[in-house]
Amino acid sequence: MRVGIVGCGGMGGVHANKYAQMDGVEVWAFDIDTERLDSFVEQRGALRATSLTDLFGAVDAVDVCLPTTVHMDVVLRAMDSQKPTLVEKPMARTVEECQAMIDSSRANRTMLVPAHVVRFFPEFQAAHRVIANGEIGEPASVRLRRGGGAPKADWFLDIEKSGGILLDLAVHEFDWLNWTLGTPKLVCSRSVRLGNTVEGTEFRGDYALTTITYESGCVAHVESTWMDPGGFRVTIEAMGSGGAVEYDSRVNSTLRVSGGATENNYASGDDPYFRQLTAFLKAVSGESEPAVTAEEGMLAVAVAQAAIESATTGQPVSL
Repeated sequence: MRVGIVGCGGMGGVHANKYAQMDGVEVWAFDIDTERLDSFVEQRGALRATSLTDLFGAVDAVDVCLPTTVHMDVVLRAMDSQKPTLVEKPMARTVEECQAMIDSSRANRTMLVPAHVVRFFPEFQAAHRVIANGEIGEPASVRLRRGGGAPKADWFLDIEKSGGILLDLAVHEFDWLNWTLGTPKLVCSRSVRLGNTVEGTEFRGDYALTTITYESGCVAHVESTWMDPGGFRVTIEAMGSGGAVEYDSRVNSTLRVSGGATENNYASGDDPYFRQLTAFLKAVSGESEPAVTAEEGMLAVAVAQAAIESATTGQPVSL
């Protein structure tokens, strides 16, 4: 299987490392930054493509690891080239862009898969399974928390480019909640940055709290932060009519390193990114269906877009 990675930044490196652990996978790479591309090819052992056209002509599948604002342009070209494509989350900057990508995928009869890797983390898989199997009864309330410090790359903090914390970070939780609880109906969100009226005040990070009411009646609370000096942390707390399930990465981290950083000690076959990319390649080869559909990726963006609108206007937004 020949896979072409578009975008040689941090996430492109993560994906390349996982492909390198798979038998029979050849990695190609392209980036408009030629120095970064050269370094990537040297460090990752990838083959160098001179253009997107060159890349599409050389590979069986495409893996898009670019900033959100350019997802649509590259994905549309991949669809026109009829190359099955994995696109990093969030799927696109807006619902309209997601729809254009889906329309092209259907017209070209070419697979498009959003990379919602949280579904492959064992803690989130287990919590999903417990809730879906009815082990806590009828779910009434789910609280999720994710975040730490602000990203180093400035484009993440430019809301027009990244969508800010509600699209770039909270979309993880929004997708997991939709997968687990079903159809979202009402979104209410508050943010430190969005809707802030204090003149002359700029925040390097952001903090947001989003409430989503689901068709079932379950209420979800999503806490997202780029303002936590204590470092990265995720939590799950789900309450139902017959019990509860909870997880806290600071209490139950797979490996805690002196100094407070938390890393994982998964074997390569259990690593969430390895499992996500393996699932994608199995779908490309026809062995299985995609783990996440493009429509599900668009729904997560729709919730994030509603949260951004709510945080900006101060009003709840109906889906």
